Amino acid sequence: MKLIDRYFTRELLVNLVFAIVVLSLVLVVGNIFRKLLPLLVNHDVPLEYLVNFIAYILPFSLIFTIPWGLLTAILLVFGRLSADNELTALRSNGVSVIRICIPLAVLAVICTGISIWLNVDVAPAAQEKLRSTIFDLATRDPMALFGTDQVIDQFPGRKIYVGRKQGNHLDNILVFEMDAQNLPLKITFARRGVLEADLPNKRILMHLYDARYQQRDLGDPLDLRKVRDGISMAEGTLPIGLEELYEKEKRRPSRSALSLETLLDQLKTENLHERSASRTEISKRFSFPFSCLAFALIGVPLGVTAHRRETSIGFAMSLIVGVCYFFFIIIANTLRANPSLHPELLVWFPNVLFLVLGGWLFQRLRRQ
Repeated sequence: MKLIDRYFTRELLVNLVFAIVVLSLVLVVGNIFRKLLPLLVNHDVPLEYLVNFIAYILPFSLIFTIPWGLLTAILLVFGRLSADNELTALRSNGVSVIRICIPLAVLAVICTGISIWLNVDVAPAAQEKLRSTIFDLATRDPMALFGTDQVIDQFPGRKIYVGRKQGNHLDNILVFEMDAQNLPLKITFARRGVLEADLPNKRILMHLYDARYQQRDLGDPLDLRKVRDGISMAEGTLPIGLEELYEKEKRRPSRSALSLETLLDQLKTENLHERSASRTEISKRFSFPFSCLAFALIGVPLGVTAHRRETSIGFAMSLIVGVCYFFFIIIANTLRANPSLHPELLVWFPNVLFLVLGGWLFQRLRRQ
């Protein structure tokens, strides 16, 4: 039996690593590059920020890809074993399905432990680091936020369009100064500009050349008939303060980036909606890891029943099961601020459902 255990363990581990890598690349890292590509092409973003961005998002992605990858590995391994009649041969020699699945049970428990660690400690800290990436970039190199043919809206109260950027030199600049309703009140046009960082005073100096101004009506900024042309200047300097940007990036992070201790402290608040949202987040962090056990129990009978060797079938089945599981999590997350619906219990429902369904299917398989 030691030889059989090593064989099953090796097959499960190889397919688990393969599935996690593929799912991370296709579902997560591919999406990251899609979002970051315009930033990399049009902005002078240092390579270290790209590396840090990926490093911070990977722990959060592993929350999903470890359980999903385990399910995929189970479907692939047991589907091939069933198709090759290896399970039939083992059972005809007196080896029960429960004994065959012992390596899988150990692996599922290990994955659950790793997922708990990721959900409770690593992923929230990585989320907080990811949230502060733009803040760090603005602090160390604020001019990297400017790019060619881009609208820069990171600075509160302003939207800036740059036609072309080469180093610190800008061409075809539009600066919109916005009101509280995000409507433009003042527009600055300039043919050329030069950026200068004044970090000791927490500001960027935009030196504008061949500039002119337009002032819109304060009461009705959308009425173009009330636009007043301002003075034209051969040269001028527009200071852009960074204090508001720093404060904006330092605001309270999303609940998924809060530590477990902070979430537990929020349970003491008098706000019912706040307490419900925090309870839901805590339940979600512990329910995700136990999906490894639920997927392990339901994956074995599904893989044996599928009786297929094709990798695509295993991925397709894992996709269907995974989507069904995360559908309930999305619903609970949407309702997290509604205490009357108890979303903190809803996040556990897919685990209970798959454990019951998997137990029933496993019993049927064991009796065959």
